[in-house]
Amino acid sequence: MSPLRYGWPIDTVPLLTETFERSQVTRLRHAVASCVGRAGMVGQRLDDFVLAVNELLTNAVRHGGGKGRLRLWRRGDEVVCEVSDHGEGFDETRLSGDAKPAADTPGGWGLWLAGKLSDRMEVDTGPSGTTVRISAALPAA
Repeated sequence: MSPLRYGWPIDTVPLLTETFERSQVTRLRHAVASCVGRAGMVGQRLDDFVLAVNELLTNAVRHGGGKGRLRLWRRGDEVVCEVSDHGEGFDETRLSGDAKPAADTPGGWGLWLAGKLSDRMEVDTGPSGTTVRISAALPAA
């Protein structure tokens, strides 16, 4: 996998950092909701962000070798979540454009949904794994 091409530095004190496997996805989703809620996100915005993270967790275990790593941190007025796996990666052309995947398309829905439910999404994928970062702004204080 190539080095991450993100312009986002990782906070030195993450809200949550954990490796996971399939049996831990539900518990981890609840932990993300709790952390992001404590950071100040509420209501539908919180629900949307947690659903986006859940899609990334599910993709990691389903397509990325059965396990992954989640990192969640606050960066200024936003929360950032990174999910990595060690799968075989995928063709990045699946990420081109903003169009909804065709109904008969196998796969691609999780990443599409995560992108729609977050403010920003970046993907780095290759033969040694995939890393996806999403972010969402926190409400003004």
